[in-house]
Amino acid sequence: MALAAALLLVLSAAGTSFSSALGAPVPDTRSATAASAGCGKAPTLTSGNHTIQSGGQNRSYILRVPAGYDSNHPYRLVFGFHWRGGTANDVDSGGTDGYNWSYYGLRRLADQANNSTIFVAPQGNGNGWANPGGQDVAFVDAMVSQIESGLCVDTTQLFSAGFSYGGAMSYALACSRATVFRAVAVYSGANLSGCNGGNQPIAYMGLHGLRDNVLPIQSGRDLRDTFVRTNGCTPQNPPEPAYGSLTHTITTYSGCRSGYPVVWAAFDGAGHDPGPIDGSTGDGWRTWTSAAVWQFFTQFGSNQPPPPQSGNQQIIGQQSGRCVDINNSTTANGTQAQLWDCNGGSNQRWTYSTGKQLVVYGNKCLGVGQGAGNGTPAAIWDCNGQSDQQWNINPDGTITAVQSGLCLDANGQGTANGTKIQLWTCSGGANQHWRLQN
Repeated sequence: MALAAALLLVLSAAGTSFSSALGAPVPDTRSATAASAGCGKAPTLTSGNHTIQSGGQNRSYILRVPAGYDSNHPYRLVFGFHWRGGTANDVDSGGTDGYNWSYYGLRRLADQANNSTIFVAPQGNGNGWANPGGQDVAFVDAMVSQIESGLCVDTTQLFSAGFSYGGAMSYALACSRATVFRAVAVYSGANLSGCNGGNQPIAYMGLHGLRDNVLPIQSGRDLRDTFVRTNGCTPQNPPEPAYGSLTHTITTYSGCRSGYPVVWAAFDGAGHDPGPIDGSTGDGWRTWTSAAVWQFFTQFGSNQPPPPQSGNQQIIGQQSGRCVDINNSTTANGTQAQLWDCNGGSNQRWTYSTGKQLVVYGNKCLGVGQGAGNGTPAAIWDCNGQSDQQWNINPDGTITAVQSGLCLDANGQGTANGTKIQLWTCSGGANQHWRLQN
């Protein structure tokens, strides 16, 4: 089922809203040089399968280099670790959900954000991550060295995500390689791969289901609490959804050391699963977890300037002179766009993707739903690549919905702040003409 519920963000007595933490990039307090040795050189690695010697073993991984790779631009590097019995190919391919679930849905979101990320899916020995004697951590060290030498990587922007055993491996990296990785996301994990260290701060996000009958939620809480302590966060018992509610709750801890947040996402519905869907006991690529983890990773600042934008523009109404805006910088699904005085904020910056999507915040798309007609709100939703989120930007200044052919319209020819944006039959009116401006 399509995700229609907003990301449920919780403000508790001791916590802060997850969305407020994303209002500005989190500073990177480390002093590591950003550009890797592979920058400015012809790449020596390409997308596909690779092998490497580590600990006297031949180990393998799959690499995904973005389309249009630029050796002068340092890229974010994201590791995706498979679950017990899974494979690197399962993570890279997305399994039965294909591209939409590749790297837990993060690859799709990265592609929508200007192909900003290199992805790597390592293969565990015996399809697991037992990490005996630290051999899997050493394997990661070898991959990082090879990739940073062969490609242009921002060395302050390394991230790890994994489900189940892969979550345990991400936790092991958080413990032992906190000065290498900027942040980790642990889906339904436990302490299965060890924790050599755990006394240096790293940004940490844990996601776990109340109904998990494989690795009970208390195991995820225990991992989280390691970094609640290490990051100096204010201890609390973050709220979790009620059993049977089929919802999720995300809490950002307060009091954490600057630049090192801890976020806890608990959900009810699916059991041992990285892709729960609100309102359902099922799962799939339309889950809220992809957008939540992508937001968590991309909030962190870089020592390098952002890549050139093919977009990132304001959409300005010809009649009103005001910008298409998302009220109060909310990221909640279903928030209708409006007119507002142009201010340059991220809630007014839109990228027109190669897939004809109008993307804001890097992962929310302007959409209108299936079977839309006159008066249908133009609202933001998690990007899904479907036709109800596709637009044609036309030479005459109109913006039309691919699915219906109707025009993006300022309701009632209004020009005031707060005027809602909708679909309407194209009339040639000034309230349906727009210009894109940097």
